[in-house]
Amino acid sequence: MQYHPDRNPGDAGAEERFKECSEAYAILADSEKRARYDRFGHAGVSGVPSGGFGGFDSGVFSDFQDIFGDLFGFGDIFGQQGGRRRSRAQRGADLREDLTLEFEEAVFGVSKQVQMRRMEGCDLCKGSGAAPGKAPINCTTCGGLGQVRYQQGFFAISRTCSTCQGSGKLIVDPCSQCKGQGRNSRERTVNVNVPAGVEEGARILYSGEGEAGVSGGAPGDLYVVLHVKEHSFFEREGKNLHCVVPISFPQAALGTEISVPTLDGDYLLKIPEGTQTGTRFKARGKGVPVLNGRGRGDLLIEVKIQTPSKLTLRQRELLEELRAMTSMENKPVSRSLLNKVKEMFQ
Repeated sequence: MQYHPDRNPGDAGAEERFKECSEAYAILADSEKRARYDRFGHAGVSGVPSGGFGGFDSGVFSDFQDIFGDLFGFGDIFGQQGGRRRSRAQRGADLREDLTLEFEEAVFGVSKQVQMRRMEGCDLCKGSGAAPGKAPINCTTCGGLGQVRYQQGFFAISRTCSTCQGSGKLIVDPCSQCKGQGRNSRERTVNVNVPAGVEEGARILYSGEGEAGVSGGAPGDLYVVLHVKEHSFFEREGKNLHCVVPISFPQAALGTEISVPTLDGDYLLKIPEGTQTGTRFKARGKGVPVLNGRGRGDLLIEVKIQTPSKLTLRQRELLEELRAMTSMENKPVSRSLLNKVKEMFQ
């Protein structure tokens, strides 16, 4: 702006300087031209036409026009007509609703209903905000342009109209139902289909189920956030389930068959003899269905040997007899014996 020819009439030096600025910006604003300049210098871009007034391409500074317009309300620079009417149409807000599920509902899927309140288009005025039979009129301040133009010396400046907020329209006779807003708050029920296999914190998107837009704008979206209650017996590990089942020492030592509850009914688990506490068994296909896929995970059954807190007289006699029989088996091995065993394998 300092070297613009309009501000320096008859100054050839200022005009030449302005041409250089214009050419420099044209190169910097174009990645291809800038790459050629970096490789070959001015010779790489010397054939680039500048055009415009006195070598000045007025379109080069169109980006500045938008920047000044957003920051300062200037919509017109260098005498160019840059004012644009701001559309009254605005997209509706997105909404969030939380839905709590039972553990089994998250595993197998369920259909639920969510009660929500949202802004919807007014039925009386059909979203226009004006009374039936009436229509918005052109703004009396800006004449329907949405911007007010000021001439300040060299600059022609446009600012957003404060009366109509840039829409160019005014509602003189507002709707009696929505008070000119074009929307009303209503209670709605939304059917939510929860797929099988969802986890805590999953979100389901319902496009267009948010709040209605303003002045014909698109509606927002609805996000349903899922929360899953904990189960008293099962813990989830991705697509697998985990549970802990207590067994007695005789069952672990001698082996047995036990019935383990699953989400599909009881499962018969075979415990081999000599099973140690903490051993995990796998029941295939008894876990969680794969979300939006095929198959199911597994149920991991961990056995824990349960020590009785109280013994009958007979139980104590049997355990004392067992301890006497196994006392030699549990006798610590001396270090000298360990050394002899090591020597045998050296």
